[in-house]
Amino acid sequence: MATTGEETVALLARVPVFADLDPGDLQRVAEVAVPRSFEPEHVVFREGDDSDTCYIVRSGHARAVRSHSDGRTITLASFGPGDIFGELAMFDDERRSATVEAVDDLEAVAILGADMRRLLRRHPDIGAKLLAAVTRRLRQTNERLTRQSFQTVQSRVAQVVSALVEQAQAEGAGEGDVLITVTQSDIAQLAGSARESASRFLAVLERAGIITQGRGRLTVHDPQALRRYVF
Repeated sequence: MATTGEETVALLARVPVFADLDPGDLQRVAEVAVPRSFEPEHVVFREGDDSDTCYIVRSGHARAVRSHSDGRTITLASFGPGDIFGELAMFDDERRSATVEAVDDLEAVAILGADMRRLLRRHPDIGAKLLAAVTRRLRQTNERLTRQSFQTVQSRVAQVVSALVEQAQAEGAGEGDVLITVTQSDIAQLAGSARESASRFLAVLERAGIITQGRGRLTVHDPQALRRYVF
């Protein structure tokens, strides 16, 4: 589905990486952005590919995965509306560090790295703002990983599920009985825990009436109670 310039500007304004740009700068970025659509399970790019494009999710969901040496596929992150992935392509053409695939029907806008770098050469002030925002994002990621190293498995799992609930609520879900489409394996991988450990804690939450589990989905009845397990 095609997007108008105004829709693209509004989408970019929601992305933390572009948050410091003024309306004129957002319009310049929107002018080099193009719509892209991907069907469920379609691979947007693969680990090891050249980094030539970044993407901002307009609707639908994607996930970043990496192949483990023992053949397993590990989920590293999930993306929903307003999220950006592959953003380092705006600055260089290093190879991709992970594979990103569509989870469901994915609508995004894509920014070619070459187009973005031409824009940055003409407007270096945009580059300074973007570099500061990307640096801030990387720092926040490092802080999150540091916090996770001191958290229990239960706290990490609760944090992952809470984040998925917040994403669903941002897309229109209510305050309670929030349905999220996710597997136990995905939750465990995002929490950096063994599947068995995550499964045991999810069973505890289910017995407490906080969640109900289904095949490939999970309903969080009481998000507030869930957040009390995060510390």
